[in-house]
Amino acid sequence: MIVQLDQLYVDAMKRRYIVGAFNVFNYDSLCAVLEAAEEEQSPVILQVSMGARKYVPDFRQFIEVMKIAALSVSVPVGINHDHCPTAEAAMQAVDAGVGGVMFDGSHLTFEENVRFTREVVEYAHARGVCVEAELGRLPGFEDEIFADHVEFTNPDAAKRFVALTGCDSLAVSAGTSHGGVKAAENLPLHMEVLERIQAELPGFPLVLHGAASLPLHLIEYVNEQGGRVEVMKNCSESSIRRSAEYGVCKANMDVDNFLAFTGAVRRVLREQPDKYDPRVYLKQGKDAWKEEVMWKMSQVTGSSGHNWVKEGVSQ
Repeated sequence: MIVQLDQLYVDAMKRRYIVGAFNVFNYDSLCAVLEAAEEEQSPVILQVSMGARKYVPDFRQFIEVMKIAALSVSVPVGINHDHCPTAEAAMQAVDAGVGGVMFDGSHLTFEENVRFTREVVEYAHARGVCVEAELGRLPGFEDEIFADHVEFTNPDAAKRFVALTGCDSLAVSAGTSHGGVKAAENLPLHMEVLERIQAELPGFPLVLHGAASLPLHLIEYVNEQGGRVEVMKNCSESSIRRSAEYGVCKANMDVDNFLAFTGAVRRVLREQPDKYDPRVYLKQGKDAWKEEVMWKMSQVTGSSGHNWVKEGVSQ
């Protein structure tokens, strides 16, 4: 069942869990996420990225496919466009039919970020679409935006930013990274930063980007099948779960799904080199993707079993 993103946030904040947001780019990835959500009876957010827009032959058509697929499950599903680097790209996403759009102005000055975010908010709200904005910078590369350093979100600035833009949720920087960094241990997720932001914005939905944890076993699994994936570190799964106590109600987590999928496909091709039917190895990849999403819902976001649509709870 398709719902508005702000409806998802209301229940997540009330019951202190996180809604996982997973990027999809074809039918296999779409089905993997929705099947996981249905089995876990978990709310979920389907996301598309700028990369997905380039990957699929027809962006608007793919959004329609996502909507049709979302209608086949009993759980609440939000459809969001992740990381639009320009106001124009965000408005195009709104016109394509998403229920939510994320404008990433984190690479801009505060004043520019406010101006362009407000433009997107006015355009999106007039069409019934929610807007996620970003303040602060995560290290790493994500959809045409690169940051070589971290800049934690300033709580006072966050309060002013939300008031000036009217955005519906805010992606913050508190320790996570896009794609991980070279480090000996997991990166610390700074709860004190989240706590201070929450104090300035009580009851306001906060979002974590780069919330995949890059577990060593997934990287090693890919490499055991012939891969050469570099070991990187990010915030731990347990710290992501704790962030729900400080206003975080949405977390973007994708790299772990990619690792699970790639490892499963590589294993089939390594162990059964005579196989050439894509349905054989893609099925294994899709199932691994699904299992990883189910793990995230049950063990990381805490969203399993929170099908408020089935419970008859209105948001």
